[in-house]
Amino acid sequence: MRACGIARACLVVGATVAWLVAERAVAADLGSGGPGPPGTISTGSPWTVTFTPYAWAPFIQGDATVRDRTANIFVSPTELIDHLERVPWMSYIEARNGPFTLYNDIIYANAGIGVSGVRSFSRATIDANLGADFELTIAEVGGAYQIAKWWSGTGGRSSYTAIDLIAGARYWQQELDVNLALTGALDTTGLVLHGSRAVARSGEVDWVDPLVGFRVRQMLAPGQELMFRADVGGFDAGSFFSWNIVAAYNFNLCVVNGVAYSGTLGYRALSVNYDNEDSGFKKYEFDAVLHGPVAGLTVKF
Repeated sequence: MRACGIARACLVVGATVAWLVAERAVAADLGSGGPGPPGTISTGSPWTVTFTPYAWAPFIQGDATVRDRTANIFVSPTELIDHLERVPWMSYIEARNGPFTLYNDIIYANAGIGVSGVRSFSRATIDANLGADFELTIAEVGGAYQIAKWWSGTGGRSSYTAIDLIAGARYWQQELDVNLALTGALDTTGLVLHGSRAVARSGEVDWVDPLVGFRVRQMLAPGQELMFRADVGGFDAGSFFSWNIVAAYNFNLCVVNGVAYSGTLGYRALSVNYDNEDSGFKKYEFDAVLHGPVAGLTVKF
């Protein structure tokens, strides 16, 4: 079951990549298109395509309940990076045709994290904890439509402001194992015993959140753009509620052998409040905010 979420995320990526490759092959036989946003160059078709591998180093703050035990979570970006157990993957693909955009965003990370204050409400006990192992996959797909764009200034100092409406879905897959020290006071009911420790395992938990939002793009100068995006989701269809905010500065770097490169610097905050609505040892809750700096490199796909 551990690989199921990763497999589903990879399927989304594979389908998106296949579609983009096919689109580019068709584009080779078409006339030239107009200029794209920072980080894109014309593919010879109405579509402009970008691929952005990026790094997001978030703080993780909140609470999680596994096997009737609730733990406080606080992880700094340096702690998260130091305790990565596998190579993470983060990427964003966007294909734009005039006012219409399709996009795909993938995040995968597996790390050891610190937890504190592990408590079991039904027994009013406090468990000594040794940390937790956390695996997270987030796969988002959606579309955007530009509802407004206006230019200001004249000549070489002109700039634009554009507003897009966004709709899509965000798939979450989590697996959280809370490691507890075996003590005389520890109730091991529902736990897995390993040597001198007990483990509260969530197993694979996944859900899908619908989302709606908007994006504002502000051109500062040729090749420089500010972007702000906000969306809300969940609506009790997957999680109870989630929200996401991204602010970024995009800037052209260079064009090498016909390939355009641009950089991205920004900050992202993503919050989710999920409850599987079970009780006792089947209950799983995750109520947390992930927020931290983002840096990426955009290239033509």
